[in-house]
Amino acid sequence: MGVLQWVLLLAALLVFFWAVGAYNRLVRLRNGIANAFAQIDVQLKRRHDLIPNLVEVARKYLEHEAQTLEAVIAARNQARSAEQAAASAPLAPGVMGTLSGAEQLLGGALGRLMAVVENYPELKADQSMRELSEELASTENRIGFARQAYNDQANDFNDAAQQFPTLLVARLFNFLPQAMLEATTSEAEREPVKVRF
Repeated sequence: MGVLQWVLLLAALLVFFWAVGAYNRLVRLRNGIANAFAQIDVQLKRRHDLIPNLVEVARKYLEHEAQTLEAVIAARNQARSAEQAAASAPLAPGVMGTLSGAEQLLGGALGRLMAVVENYPELKADQSMRELSEELASTENRIGFARQAYNDQANDFNDAAQQFPTLLVARLFNFLPQAMLEATTSEAEREPVKVRF
């Protein structure tokens, strides 16, 4: 074997080992996204399990607010279905957008319920309602932290998969960009709240 053949062989081996390293890094980052979603999934299940208890406590005080309670339960069921779909395939395209939309709908329904609760001092004073509200607020904070961790993982993966030369390995092995979880999607939701007296 001549010197040129050794140089070509060495170059081919270097490219091969670099590609293997890039592939393994992308797999590790993709697995990090799945793990980060699993943390969100735990908190979403906790949230979804708290909501029926919260509604049941509120139901006895808010009999004439049945529409609000039904909206919360319907939004919870939709969010739970989206969460289960996302849990079964967290890296599938579009699944995070569906989950994000369902969770936004649930957040809005819960916000309306809490606004109604504010108008009923006896309900606000109920020990079970206070405990459930505190537990829900704690869970919302945990969901926020878990979403941030997920978005950090998705961002790291997307950065790695879109930078040259790793981009070549990502395209060759079909590493698709991962969606970020957003708090709001519509411009109307991003507008500041207008208070009128």
